[in-house]
Amino acid sequence: MNKTNKLSVIPDDRVINKIYLIRNERVMLDSDLAELYCVETRRLNEQVKRNIERFPEDFMFQLTNDEFENLKSQIAITSWGGRRSLPYAFTEHGVLMLTSVLNSDLAIKVNIQIMRVYAKIRNLLSTHNDLLLKFEQLETRMAHHDNSIMLILDYIKQFEEIRQNLEVQKKRTKIGFKTKE
Repeated sequence: MNKTNKLSVIPDDRVINKIYLIRNERVMLDSDLAELYCVETRRLNEQVKRNIERFPEDFMFQLTNDEFENLKSQIAITSWGGRRSLPYAFTEHGVLMLTSVLNSDLAIKVNIQIMRVYAKIRNLLSTHNDLLLKFEQLETRMAHHDNSIMLILDYIKQFEEIRQNLEVQKKRTKIGFKTKE
């Protein structure tokens, strides 16, 4: 295995840890992508700005101050030093488009790895959705069973009350005309 192959193999968990949910989209930040591509963040952003027509808003967007502050608190980014501008977030399609902007073998290999991770996440989420649907079906079925069980318990209580009433009536002293037997 040569040097570029060793560099291009990125563990899935390293990529997964760099995917965030912002505005109900799974995105990666420009600084994280730059790190994976082994380029400076400003160089990555320069290439994107030179080819901005390839990055519509559903491919890439800039975080707001609130979103960035919230993200910093979640992932423990220090406020010392660091960025002068708000980061850009790239959706899956935006990450895919970066391959055409960053024209290197390493960028292509890293992008392939990132796309594989996105595919795994989609598969996991679809599996979880299938499980969620099955749980909902089970819950609906169980709710119906719960109602049936409650109805059966009500009948048992009614029969028990009737039995107790009969026991009480048997123990009573009978009054009225008695005949010899």
